[in-house]
Amino acid sequence: MESTYQVSGMTCGHCVNSVSTELSALPGVTGVQVDLDAGRVTVTSQNPLDTDTVRAAVDEAGYDLVGA
Repeated sequence: MESTYQVSGMTCGHCVNSVSTELSALPGVTGVQVDLDAGRVTVTSQNPLDTDTVRAAVDEAGYDLVGA
């Protein structure tokens, strides 16, 4: 399953790494792709992800999930 989220505040490679690390640690996540220019994160997972769980991981990385 693939889900795409809009994340605000990412400006550099460190941002990409932080968000990727937090989201990759979620149970069932098999892949994370970050499009820095678009501010988009695509998460591949075995099962649907709870939006609040994704939001908490993005918050932990220091960024904001937009519009979800």
